[in-house]
Amino acid sequence: MPKISKIQPIQPRFIQRKRVAAYARVSKDSERLLHSLSAQVSYYSSLIQKNPEWVYAGVYCDEGITGTIAEKRDGFNRLIADCDAGKIDMVIVKAISRFARNTVDLLETVRHLKDIGVAVWFEREKINSMSDDGELMLTLLASFAQEESRSMSDNIKWSFQKKYEKGQPHFHFRILGYVWEGDTMVIDEDEAQIVRRIFGEYLNGKKLIPLAETLTKDGYYSINGNPFQCGTIYKILTNITYTGNFLCQKTYIEDPITKVSKVNNGELPQYYIENSHEAIIDMETFERVQAEMDRRRELGVLNCENLGINCFSAKIKCERCGRSFNRRRTQTHSDGTRTRYWVCNGKKSGICDNNKQIPETILLRLCCNVLELDAFEEDEFNAKVEQITVPGAGKVIFHMKDGRTIPMEWQSNLRHESWDKRRKANMTKKMQAYHAKGTAFGTMIICENCGEPLRKYMEKYRGKRVNFWRCTSEKNGCRQRGIREDFLKETLTEVLEWESFSEEKLNATVECMTFSTNRVLTIKTKKGKIIKIKLGGTNNGYSYEDTCDIK
Repeated sequence: MPKISKIQPIQPRFIQRKRVAAYARVSKDSERLLHSLSAQVSYYSSLIQKNPEWVYAGVYCDEGITGTIAEKRDGFNRLIADCDAGKIDMVIVKAISRFARNTVDLLETVRHLKDIGVAVWFEREKINSMSDDGELMLTLLASFAQEESRSMSDNIKWSFQKKYEKGQPHFHFRILGYVWEGDTMVIDEDEAQIVRRIFGEYLNGKKLIPLAETLTKDGYYSINGNPFQCGTIYKILTNITYTGNFLCQKTYIEDPITKVSKVNNGELPQYYIENSHEAIIDMETFERVQAEMDRRRELGVLNCENLGINCFSAKIKCERCGRSFNRRRTQTHSDGTRTRYWVCNGKKSGICDNNKQIPETILLRLCCNVLELDAFEEDEFNAKVEQITVPGAGKVIFHMKDGRTIPMEWQSNLRHESWDKRRKANMTKKMQAYHAKGTAFGTMIICENCGEPLRKYMEKYRGKRVNFWRCTSEKNGCRQRGIREDFLKETLTEVLEWESFSEEKLNATVECMTFSTNRVLTIKTKKGKIIKIKLGGTNNGYSYEDTCDIK
């Protein structure tokens, strides 16, 4: 009997190779450290490619970027994004401090990578994030790295303090109007002219926005090569460095982890170094500019001419929502004037129902009545009126600086006053053009009584909305009955013997039509024929006579 043996197939064994990437970072953009970064990139590229169990997935690096804030590191963020995309299985880092100096960022990132199956190997500490005791060791060592960063920050601050005590700024900062020659600032005359112009024009009354626009228009740019902005000019006007003196430690970093810069309002000592360099602006001019800034600041919104601010701005308050009334302006009237209104700011945002607008002409008249003036005087108003409150429609209350309150009532008649003869005539022409637009008859039908064209109206007739043509002019008492448009089209089709009505036939045949008060429609054709149609008679609602051609 034959012996049968089963031979099992031998499966070739494939080793799953890991896709490995490396991360390198230097915190300062110096030649020595950049050389170190280049060496790290070469080292890790060679290390990964020599290992037969690894697949090279790249080296990600950041140059001159701090390790305390992850958001600012582009290379680091690209690494995490590629890990999320499933392109990397393992990340190699030289040390914990190279990966992050912020404990929270480090642990959050490592935990996130661990959740998606990506291991992190820290060479110096010999820690694998996938091991059981990896997170404990990372927490301890990352805390040390963070405190090391804080200690380094304190040492740097101490070195800055020592420089300030010696009368030296802690670095060569860039400033419009100066260049550095060694450790001394020297005037750049081309840029200094811009600085002098800014100070001079500001003292001559120019506002920041027009000043910035003028400088940009004349081809001048800031120290960074950008068009001048209000903030840039403000910093120049308040920078005491232009007087030949240094004020050191105007700002400081409160926390070396967040690295948020704050204005030094007495939290740390400041150092004032006099006569440290040549001045572009003398101290008297600088102090005059600061005084002018204080004066404009006290004016508040009244200093902003671009906003259309006047003496009523911020003085009219709504009693319902507590917000100020803002100035609005309507369209230009036929005589070229504009009507301005004051309306509650809460109305626009929908939080207030005090929607009654106060015309500025009425507001001025009320002020004259309260102040007993023949004509409004702004200085008198500012001297005597503290505030105006608006409790509701047609009512205002004047709060005087002497403690009195004076309630006033008003009623607007601007709509009636604005409809002068000129405006009425213009509106009539506009309405005629509107009614004639897109219609077959246009201005072809003329009223025999007043000479005005009949206008089209849509009205309800026997349960349906139909078009009527009628004269509504008040001239000679014209208020006659109209002609229904569908009836007019049928009548013209029969009288002129058309197969069907069309606008082309109408324009080719009829020159004009007149309609009398006794409901007689007279048609004048382009060939000179006169046809009179009496509406409301026999023969399907009308009768007509055909006259001879006009000679």
